[in-house]
Amino acid sequence: MRDLHSVPRRLTLAVLLAGAFTVSFTITLLVVSLPRVAADLGSTVSVMSWTIIAPMLSFGVVGPAFGKAGDLWGHRRMFVGGLVLAGVFSVASGFAWSAVSLIALRTLAAASGSATGPAAMAYINRMFAGHERVRPLGYWSFVTAGAPVFGVVAGAPLVEAVGWRAIFLVQGPLCVLGAVLAARMLVDTERQRDVRFDVAGSALLGTGSVLVLVAINRGNSWGWGSPAILGCALCGVVALWAFVRTERRTPEPLLPLHWLRTRNVAVPLAISGLMTLTYMGSFLVVPQMLQEGLGYSPSQVGWITIARPLAFALSAPLAGAVALRIGQRSAGMLGGASMALATVLLIAIAGPGPDAVLAVAGLALAGAGTGIAVPSLTALIAGSVESSDLGVAGALRQLASEMGGVLGGALMFAVHESAIGLGTVPSYSAGLAVGLVAALLATAAAAQLRGAPVRT
Repeated sequence: MRDLHSVPRRLTLAVLLAGAFTVSFTITLLVVSLPRVAADLGSTVSVMSWTIIAPMLSFGVVGPAFGKAGDLWGHRRMFVGGLVLAGVFSVASGFAWSAVSLIALRTLAAASGSATGPAAMAYINRMFAGHERVRPLGYWSFVTAGAPVFGVVAGAPLVEAVGWRAIFLVQGPLCVLGAVLAARMLVDTERQRDVRFDVAGSALLGTGSVLVLVAINRGNSWGWGSPAILGCALCGVVALWAFVRTERRTPEPLLPLHWLRTRNVAVPLAISGLMTLTYMGSFLVVPQMLQEGLGYSPSQVGWITIARPLAFALSAPLAGAVALRIGQRSAGMLGGASMALATVLLIAIAGPGPDAVLAVAGLALAGAGTGIAVPSLTALIAGSVESSDLGVAGALRQLASEMGGVLGGALMFAVHESAIGLGTVPSYSAGLAVGLVAALLATAAAAQLRGAPVRT
């Protein structure tokens, strides 16, 4: 029987990254085309925004459960099964008959596809030694963070050319093809024996996270003091409190709480969440600023925003060399500082000046900073946990990133709506100030990392 050390690593990595990309890029595909989809289904843009929010939430929240399941039952099974189910629900999305059905099917597709992220990280960390991990993790980080951005850039032209239904009808077969290749290429990972799955912990974490983020996201629409918002917030906090209590008691917790007392696990998770808050929040806000405030067309916005994934693609392969040269701590600080400077440039769009140049420079700098920092942070987490827990560790980084992204969008839009009296562009700039604060906090947190070199 083959083991992980006998398979072609580059080809295996390509299969893993292709599968992760296929399930990730459609999560944000409809961002620019929401008015058209809403008109097709007889709904509103506000309601249809949940075709973006709900999949992002499910992608992050369900990930830890799949990570644990992979550690218990093998990551090959999770990766292949996740791709198959994502393909089935994607095809079904192409036949959605209402707003509610599309939201539900897109959420189920994203939840299924979330199995690919933890599995890919577990394979990478098993196939590559400690000193080799940062570069392949850079590619993995580019796919997981860059695919949603690519979805925004490519969404409007694709919807205009073939329609939104056709996109999902094509994605389904691609997912199934990826599953077939993965089933043939991947060698299963070792499994833990005689271990119970933490069903209660998974349910409480998912419920609490979703309720808190729903309260933040819908606060302006429903009213911050409304019974619905207060009820969601209170129930969410109670569920998360119950989750912590459950994890302390269960013999096989979904989240080993002692990890949160481990500096090189807790701090990278916090930095990932803060940087993604800025990264994803601005990637949702800036296109709206350019369109609504400055009159750019969707195609022009697409050409401008492509600067971020392009910079990410160029910088991620360099992450390994940067980390080895300056250390993972410095790489994290460089990434956070770059993100802060990028946000300052984007905020400056509110004033006089060449707004397109500022937008391209800010987006490119944000992509480069993320591409340098995230692989080092991921490698730190992987080097600080047992190999049997790599799936859960990867899922928690995915959870931190997705929750940071949804929180960033919710907070920035909330500030924008509160400051709309200042004008369209200034109010969006006020929202981006939230990202600046998060980037500065990420930089300060990175300074607390241990400065040890990558472990071998």
